[in-house]
Amino acid sequence: MTEGRLRTFVALADTGSVRAAAERLYVTESAVSAAVAALSRELGVAVIERHGRGVRLTPAGEVYAGYARRVLGLLEEGRAAARGEADPGRGSLRLAAVTTAADQILPALLAGFRRRWPEVELTLEVGPSRQVWRRLADHEADLVLGGRPPAGTPATVLAIRPNELVVVTAPGVEFDLRTTPWVMREPGSGTRAAAEAYLAERDVDPPQLVLGSNGAVIAGAAAGLGAALVSRDAVRAELADGRLVVIDAPGTPLHRPWHAVAGATPTATTRLFVEHLLQAPGWRPPDP
Repeated sequence: MTEGRLRTFVALADTGSVRAAAERLYVTESAVSAAVAALSRELGVAVIERHGRGVRLTPAGEVYAGYARRVLGLLEEGRAAARGEADPGRGSLRLAAVTTAADQILPALLAGFRRRWPEVELTLEVGPSRQVWRRLADHEADLVLGGRPPAGTPATVLAIRPNELVVVTAPGVEFDLRTTPWVMREPGSGTRAAAEAYLAERDVDPPQLVLGSNGAVIAGAAAGLGAALVSRDAVRAELADGRLVVIDAPGTPLHRPWHAVAGATPTATTRLFVEHLLQAPGWRPPDP
């Protein structure tokens, strides 16, 4: 059971078609089919089945795909750990961040880190909370910048930074907790979950408009579509120029600190980045 076969199978699971998997891996479709067939023979169960003109994972294949991702993630993590241990300044670092952190916190951090350590191989994936924590659990990220890690996530919190969630609207919008529409993030977003919990705790169910990104939510609120619960970091410019105002909603601001979180055994290059991060304003080590 080779690493190549596992990568081929995961590519097929991710893309949903032999052709797309072949294009991702720069191989032929017959090579993808042969690798997956060999994997099925080794496992003794079918991992794909015909579905219309294409293929899909069997229930056994769906289960195995999760293990395959974690195995590949561990292999990559092991390579990164070995290279970083030999020379942290020439290792690799796989970052994952929720959208707001990537937009508002990471750019200056990455620029400063790159100036100090230009030979570190950096990659960054940005996505909703559910996605980035999944990558950490599957060993596909060395460090996540987001909110509090979900219960059950194998995580080591290395640094914390204050973060306030505030309710904002366009100037002149009359805010009523029960009736004013709320502009919301997509499912899977940590901010969306916080907004839903906030409304549920107050037993209110106002109209909701779901938009697909943090930027769209902020723009929608500034356009007068309704209220939004957002990180104060994300709307500093809009508050400064008057496009948005903070509403004195009951129970706000919500304190939801940013967390820099690694797996159980952070690599030397991960710790190098965290040392840099702790020199930035607002960041501090976690409480004992």
